[in-house]
Amino acid sequence: MPIRPSLKSVQFAESVIREMTRVYLNHVAAGGDGVNLAQGFPDFSAPQEMKEAACRAIADNINQYAVTWGSRNLRTAIADKTAAFYGVRPDPEREITVTCGATEAMMAAMMAVVDPGDEVIVFEPFYENYGPDAILSGAKPVFVKLRPPLWQFDPEALAAAFSSKTRAIIINTPNNPTGKVFVREELQMIADLCQKWNVTAITDEIYEHMVYSGSHVRMADLPGMADLTITISGASKTYSATGWRIGWLIAPPVATDAIRKVHDFLTVGAAAPLQEGVAYALQFPNSYYSELENKYLERRDTLLATLCRAGFEAETPAGAYYILTDVTKLMARVETQRGISFRSTELRGGATADSRFAHWLIDNIGVATVPGSSFYRTPEEGSTKIRFCYCKRPETLEKAAKLLARLAD
Repeated sequence: MPIRPSLKSVQFAESVIREMTRVYLNHVAAGGDGVNLAQGFPDFSAPQEMKEAACRAIADNINQYAVTWGSRNLRTAIADKTAAFYGVRPDPEREITVTCGATEAMMAAMMAVVDPGDEVIVFEPFYENYGPDAILSGAKPVFVKLRPPLWQFDPEALAAAFSSKTRAIIINTPNNPTGKVFVREELQMIADLCQKWNVTAITDEIYEHMVYSGSHVRMADLPGMADLTITISGASKTYSATGWRIGWLIAPPVATDAIRKVHDFLTVGAAAPLQEGVAYALQFPNSYYSELENKYLERRDTLLATLCRAGFEAETPAGAYYILTDVTKLMARVETQRGISFRSTELRGGATADSRFAHWLIDNIGVATVPGSSFYRTPEEGSTKIRFCYCKRPETLEKAAKLLARLAD
């Protein structure tokens, strides 16, 4: 008899984001041309000084296991940077854990504080890992909608989602895929409910240095939340090194003890020489972060203008490096002009119109995107949305503009 998949694994599908990159690479391998605006990784170099620091670590024979929860140099650098930006210095020995990227950090946090039968609140649309993380932890995800155009939640709906079964809530700010930055008043509402129900806030703050409107507020810094918050960040986005897989969690000691045990048996530890490279990068001057923000602000505005000219509809994102567009009118226009239907199963793609449209964009325009249905529990709710990323070189965005201009013909 064939191997039977676990009941957990059949409750979710593979990553659509990563799938769209593979579809794009197959398009290029078959002789096609284009640009990949799907998966959120830069197509430019990581900082040279950080790379040189990692190379020095390799040359200095830092090639064996680091301390399981992260090298002392990196944990100290994380603590120092946190103090410099937020005025609170976590204890490197008792409150910081280094992981194999923010993805493992989220999984370690969930498995450390969530039991089978618990409920975990997830805002929707969501980064596609969060639902499977809850399921793999044996928990039930409970979704609370963020409503466009400002991607705000209904306070009454949020309050109704909390109960005695709720163990954790996941907050991603700045947010992927919407670009929303949760403001202090919204976070305070969440904090009040967490304290009322003794719920852990797990915050994914990987885009903390990409805020273009307002400011980044840490949940852990709100009154009463230091002991109820697990803060996740990492090197991937801020230092343009998504392949290095260096992430970290900041949590109170009791939670850290549990996280470190889970992390130990998930991955043992992150790559030792790369930890030293990131430790060096965390000491960059403030000018690095302001230049990073300005660079992405300019690229956001460039891509947003391109998309509007091509017929996509979108609000201006306040943070991160994604634009979630509405394609209702554009799909209707393309259907009329090209004599096709994105509701037809004859077109390549998944079960919803947005997926077929995303595959059509690769095949016919040469631009890879992410179908919006992958960010919703019920795929049909995202069937009029497409996500773009703008963590790309100016020449890449210029090429995307030329390709997407064909939609306006």
